Amino acid sequence: MHPSFAFVAALVFGAALGLVMRRVMGVRIWLGWAEAVLSGIVGAELGAVAMSLLVPDARRYWLLVLLAAIVGTVVVMLIVGYFTRQPQRTAAELVAAGESADVEFKSTARCNLHTGQRDEKIELVISKTVAALANARGGDLLIGVDDEGRAVGLAEDLKFMKSPDLDRYELWLRDHLTKTLGTTATASVEVEFPELSGQQVCHVRITPSPRPVFLTPGKNQPPQLWVRVGNSTRQLDVAEALSYAADRWGRRRLR
Repeated sequence: MHPSFAFVAALVFGAALGLVMRRVMGVRIWLGWAEAVLSGIVGAELGAVAMSLLVPDARRYWLLVLLAAIVGTVVVMLIVGYFTRQPQRTAAELVAAGESADVEFKSTARCNLHTGQRDEKIELVISKTVAALANARGGDLLIGVDDEGRAVGLAEDLKFMKSPDLDRYELWLRDHLTKTLGTTATASVEVEFPELSGQQVCHVRITPSPRPVFLTPGKNQPPQLWVRVGNSTRQLDVAEALSYAADRWGRRRLR
């Protein structure tokens, strides 16, 4: 085989392997298409070189070379994912940076500040936000922080609890998310109660979901798919949802 042809073939194989492994690994490692292609090329080459050094005349054992290329690609993707992963930010750092595609502030999770009463629509907004972040790249929801980034605390929500304490608040929140999003989607959600400007707030950390997270808004109502578009939360219609889900998770994960 001509060296230049072999080089091009190796590049194409590595790029294809990177894209395949990106699809297989899903959200366990979040890499863009360009990073996946580059990881595939580098990983496949490193794996093949390592096998040729360990096994004499390794070209005769193409299955071993293929396995080494796959292992090399996975290792490189994990390394790249680790060093490109954003570190978890504290609530204070999130407030300082402001709302974004992966950060949302909510003054309350239950109380309508205009009426002073519990509002199921506001409770549902919390579920929509969690679902939208899970369906995108994950993120952080701060409850008890207004749109301007001021900590207002949880007092307005706590007055609707039988026992107005943080344990009861977390229990209600998890029950509510389980009811509207499902147990699987809620299991990976982390809940903390940091203090900001003398006020206790609720910090909800959401990881990207390996499968679509659908919102069930109520009895006899069809499920909804919500995603983050910029720094807003948006519901997709059926055609948009199918297209988004196929691009985001692949058809294999929609079965």
